[in-house]
Amino acid sequence: MKPSEILALIESRINAKIVRPILLEGSPGLGKTQIAEQAAESLKIDFKVIHAPLLQPEDYGFPVISKDRDNVEFIVSKSKFPVEGSDCPDKGIFLIDELPQADHSAQKILANLLQAREIHGQKLKKDWVIITTGNRTVDRAGANRLLSHLGDRLTKINLDVSLDDWTDWALNHNIKTEVIAFIRFRPELLSSFDPQLEKNPTPRAWSEGVSAALGAINPKHEFEVFKGDVGEGPAAEFCAFLKVFRKLPNPDAILLDPKGSEVPSEPATLYALCGALAHKATGDNFGRIMIYIHRLPPEFSVLFVRDVMKRKPDIQNTKDFIKWASGPGAKILL
Repeated sequence: MKPSEILALIESRINAKIVRPILLEGSPGLGKTQIAEQAAESLKIDFKVIHAPLLQPEDYGFPVISKDRDNVEFIVSKSKFPVEGSDCPDKGIFLIDELPQADHSAQKILANLLQAREIHGQKLKKDWVIITTGNRTVDRAGANRLLSHLGDRLTKINLDVSLDDWTDWALNHNIKTEVIAFIRFRPELLSSFDPQLEKNPTPRAWSEGVSAALGAINPKHEFEVFKGDVGEGPAAEFCAFLKVFRKLPNPDAILLDPKGSEVPSEPATLYALCGALAHKATGDNFGRIMIYIHRLPPEFSVLFVRDVMKRKPDIQNTKDFIKWASGPGAKILL
């Protein structure tokens, strides 16, 4: 399932008060944890996470009453879980991250939590939903085979890569225009996981690695840095794309002469140019940019407008946008 579909699924299960936990499974770097967190934000409920591989059985704390030398009671261990009597809000998502990477002793403890919704006799609050995440064993990313009785207590959902979902997310999270344009040009490099390779391109590597470093490091070091994020092949292709991007027609020059400015023919250049113009677009200059955009192949017109709608939704209220939306190009978008 696509991330947007899983997000809607989580929200619908919570609204329907379905308590059976789910396991979001997929290759590393797809954003499984972020999906659960986004669901909590969307529903305006609390979010709590534990990382299963980091905990040993004795680490699963629970309230214990002890007494000091004056016979005064006090709590010596606080629960890591949203149990009854704790100060956690009454409703939330409790995420058990990287469940398959936990050793079997920890899995045995968590199996009871997932089924009986209690840990060491402490009941979870009734309106908390448990979600677990994990990598696939075939990816050789440290995932163990789940104990059979534990797996039977989970609804497993496979997370697939979605270019559209990632692009929408990237536009709303300040991912660099160059990265978004490149991934649109080479969508198969958004996520290509090969356990035989030391480095692979993943959505996380492009956002937390490449995009974060772009513009902050010396260009002569870019290939070596990006290779350390996404691998040698994808890094080489991205650096070649950057050379194209950095030689694009000046967007300001296009605004001055949208009818006479040169229109590139190479697909890589067109992807890059649409991304740059979408970043430049405002309500005031949208009409002039559209004069130029109409000279491009129709699919790039739609690509540009979609980016603008995500980056600056208010542009949809302008006369120039409404005029475009009433034309044939909008039918492709819809």
